[in-house]
Amino acid sequence: MRRALESRELILGGEPRADLLPPELKAKREGRALHRALNIALVGVIVIMAASIGAVSLKASLNQSTLAAANARTDEILLETTQYAEVNGVQDRYDTTLVVRALGLSTEVDWKAYLADIRSVLPADVTIDTVNVTSASPWTAFAQSEVPLTQPRTASLALEITSPGLPPVPQWLVALADLPGYADATPWSITHSADGSYVVSLALNINESALTNRFAIREK
Repeated sequence: MRRALESRELILGGEPRADLLPPELKAKREGRALHRALNIALVGVIVIMAASIGAVSLKASLNQSTLAAANARTDEILLETTQYAEVNGVQDRYDTTLVVRALGLSTEVDWKAYLADIRSVLPADVTIDTVNVTSASPWTAFAQSEVPLTQPRTASLALEITSPGLPPVPQWLVALADLPGYADATPWSITHSADGSYVVSLALNINESALTNRFAIREK
C-alpha cells in the first residue's frame, strides 16, 4: 500500500474542479445548441431561397413587360404597313417592269452606231453594200464556233464590201480589230467584177462588250 501511495504524483496549487451535472443534462444542453444552430442555418437557407425566387420573379416580370411592348410595337408596324399596301404593289410592279425590260434588251446592240464605227475604220473609197446581222436573243444563246481557241460571241455580221481596186484585206482586218466588242473577223471570198472593182465578203464577230447595257440592273 505504501508503495502504491508513493507512486502517486502530488500536485500542489491546482484549481479544484467538480462537474456535478448529470451526463443526461449535459447531453440535453448540447442537443439544444445543435438544434439552435440548425434552425439558424435553415432560416438562412429559406431567406436565400426567398431572395432568389423574388429576383427570378422580378426578372421574369420585366421580360414579360418587354415582350408585351415588342408585340405591341409589331402590331403597330403591321397596321402601318397595311396603309401602304397599294404603294408596295406599285413598287413591285415597277420592279418587275425593270427586270423584264433589262431582260428584253440584254442583247441590244446599237447597230447604227456600230456600222458607223465600221465605216470609219475602212478606207474612204470602199462601200458597204450589204449587212446581215445574226445575234443572240434574251431567250436563246448565240451559237458558238466549234473551232478551238475562238473567242465567245454574241452576234455576227456578214458584210459585202466593194473596193474600186485590189483590196488590202489584211489591213482591213487589223483596222476592224480596234472596234468595241471585236471577237474575230474572217474573209470568205473576194470576187472580181466586170467593172474592175472587187467585192469582199467577210464575217465580223463581236462579243458582249459591244452590248449597250442601257437598262442593265445595277446591284445596290
